[in-house]
Amino acid sequence: MVALPDLELPENPKLTRNITHFARALRQAGLPIGPGATLNAINAVKAAGFTERADFYWTLHACFVTRPEHRATFRQLFRLYWRDPRYLEHMMSYMIPATRGVAEERRAKAAEKRAAEALLDGVERDLPEIEKDDGETQIEIDASRTMSSQERLKSLDFEQMSTAEMAEAKRMLARLTLPIKPLPSRRTQVSPIGAQIDARRTLRAAMRQGGETHKLVLKTPRTRWPNLVALCDISGSMSQYSRAVLHFLHAVANQQGAGWAKVHAFTFGTRLTNITRHLGTRDVDAALAAAGAEAQDWEGGTRIGACLTEFNRDWSRRVLGSGAIVLLITDGLDRDDPDDLARAMERLHLSARKVIWLNPLLRWDGFAPKARGIAEMLPRVDSFRAGHNIASLEALADALSRPDDRGEKARLMALLED
Repeated sequence: MVALPDLELPENPKLTRNITHFARALRQAGLPIGPGATLNAINAVKAAGFTERADFYWTLHACFVTRPEHRATFRQLFRLYWRDPRYLEHMMSYMIPATRGVAEERRAKAAEKRAAEALLDGVERDLPEIEKDDGETQIEIDASRTMSSQERLKSLDFEQMSTAEMAEAKRMLARLTLPIKPLPSRRTQVSPIGAQIDARRTLRAAMRQGGETHKLVLKTPRTRWPNLVALCDISGSMSQYSRAVLHFLHAVANQQGAGWAKVHAFTFGTRLTNITRHLGTRDVDAALAAAGAEAQDWEGGTRIGACLTEFNRDWSRRVLGSGAIVLLITDGLDRDDPDDLARAMERLHLSARKVIWLNPLLRWDGFAPKARGIAEMLPRVDSFRAGHNIASLEALADALSRPDDRGEKARLMALLED
């Protein structure tokens, strides 16, 4: 039998203790909940009543959820703790190692694994016991080809990470670099090993010597660094991935000698929000908290075409100069008119030196550009790559160093033409 926690489960009629236990689970899952919030929730439920499930849900939601990124975790914990009488069995199914069979394995939804760890904190899980042999037979296991914890974490989907795994992933993302080569400029500078003669400076030097030329002044093209512009989709299906990418962009923006002239970041869901100034905050948690407070459409709908049109109209001339590279992080599932999306993507593609599309849906082997929005966007990007784990973000450096990199665009374009 599985040992249960010391506190009562939801079947117990003591509602106050159940709310306290629920608050502890939320805090274990990463929500900043203290005793004050727990007391406010108990008083709010006492005032609102416990007759309707929807009223009870939104009462606790108003007391415990203070950031948009915590909605998914709260939703999963509430469903598993209050609505499912067999929540412990569901949790154990996520936490106990299982052997993969022929049937397709059900993947945990967003925040389900973190909810499982929070609810099962301190619960002993019964694992199959290994019968001991009376003899001295020893079994040796060759682990020379097994992956380390960091290698496994690199290939793990952001949406399937637990709280501890996401914390470790953020530490790994903070150490990643995104180097870029400088671009040649039409402006020149004096260089002793230049390949061109600077006629103006040579003649000026000769005039100071009575018109005699004693030395030729050479020049070479100057180099300049491009801007990095990230457009992150923060709709319901993309919020976890964009949050990880923004954590990565914060590290790139604050790296010394990274090479980028400036890193610009925009979020979009139902509207476009410029969060560039928040990336300058040294503390990443404070930076992303401020960005989340300014972007009010986290986990909302998706209007890619309208948001890109607004970006092209209000921001493209300001941030896409000097050969800027655009990172477009979205799944391409748009609700707007596909023709408007096509025009906005065409304008974006013509304004930037390179457009790299990171799509987490590309993690599926059978992915095909069947959605109309994806079909309109795909021909108007330079590179189409996956963006669902740490390994895919590490591969961005390779994509930037090779001008001919197309990622999976050629393969998917062939499917689109068929």
